[in-house]
Amino acid sequence: MLFERTIKNTILQASETFPVVLLTGPRQVGKSTLLESLAEPDRKRVSLDNPTIRALAQKDPELFLQRYSPPVLIDEVQYAPELFPFIKILVDSRKQSGDFWLTGSQMFRTMKNVSESLAGRAGIIPIQGLSNSEINGFHPEAFSTDPEKLLPRLQYAKAMNVSEIFARIFRGSMPRLYENSRVRLSTYFESYLDTYISRDIRDLAQVGDETAFLKFVKVVAARTATNLNYDALATETGISGPTAKAWLSLLVSSGLVTLIEPFYNNALKRVIKAPRMYFSDTGLCAHLMGWGSPQVLENSAMSGEFFETWVVMEIYKSFLNAGERPPLYFYRDSNRKEIDLIIYRDGAAYPIEIKKSTTPKDAIKNFSVLNPIQETEIKTEVGQGAVVCLASDIIPIDKKNSYVPAWVI
Repeated sequence: MLFERTIKNTILQASETFPVVLLTGPRQVGKSTLLESLAEPDRKRVSLDNPTIRALAQKDPELFLQRYSPPVLIDEVQYAPELFPFIKILVDSRKQSGDFWLTGSQMFRTMKNVSESLAGRAGIIPIQGLSNSEINGFHPEAFSTDPEKLLPRLQYAKAMNVSEIFARIFRGSMPRLYENSRVRLSTYFESYLDTYISRDIRDLAQVGDETAFLKFVKVVAARTATNLNYDALATETGISGPTAKAWLSLLVSSGLVTLIEPFYNNALKRVIKAPRMYFSDTGLCAHLMGWGSPQVLENSAMSGEFFETWVVMEIYKSFLNAGERPPLYFYRDSNRKEIDLIIYRDGAAYPIEIKKSTTPKDAIKNFSVLNPIQETEIKTEVGQGAVVCLASDIIPIDKKNSYVPAWVI
């Protein structure tokens, strides 16, 4: 079963604008499948996962590009950075939009080569796994806290109860797991980790001990939806602080971990400036932590953190799919007042609280910490707020805030 991806229009628009389109994201989130489904009949397709083809691209990139001339789709392009200077020469001479479609799993390495060789010539599009809306067959715009924009979604979004949501959280977002429901989750995720470590990590100088690195990944998984603390990560793993910082950057650059930066304004005092850390795929996160079923996860001490992680990543994906850099932040101060998520756009801050209950009480109590930003010289409006929860409908709390069911995101 091939899922229609909301981001496809963003890709096609980029292909009409730039000679090179680079689709980046974690392994197995459907990059190649998506581009192949959009490719014209005359577009050549080649994967650098093939060691023979990879060797040709590395040793004789000019000959490679003669054999696989544009328009072409090159999968896993990070394995042959030697190609980029020659792609630049070709796009400068041909001046054709959409000549090269590229995919890359190691985002830091690939982005570095693109920024050095193809600046201004490439449209770079990050992608994550399937969103809940894609799995359920609808394709909304980027998430908004405005009830007027959310109400129409109730007509076509699939209502989900808590058990259904945690079944979705437990399975995660990898397309393969929805294309074939018989795939055994533990086998799939073990294979995923083995491939990730052996193919994407082993050749990086920062990782000398693969066992310690896997332990580090498990420690990060256990800390999803918490503020980033390098010292704590290092202590729990038994590595140095600089190593923890280097290894986390690998997880972020390969798309397995997403960082949300703190919201800061001169009018706000004692704001904690450490980012908030989320494991991008809740299914892989649950596997790393050893949860055996959706029911066990739902009743665990970490069910709230997993629910928050899932909601944040659904909102995050909604912006990626719309071709936007996610304008997402969070708030926490030294008084432990916290706002789970803030959408900041067009000069306004829209606060969001995330709760694993139907109509949580006092959920908006900390939204008032944002009031001072409305009184500064450059005023920032505090916009419509939302409490994303397990409600069955969009229900007003007051004139500026509403309960929003998680399944309408």
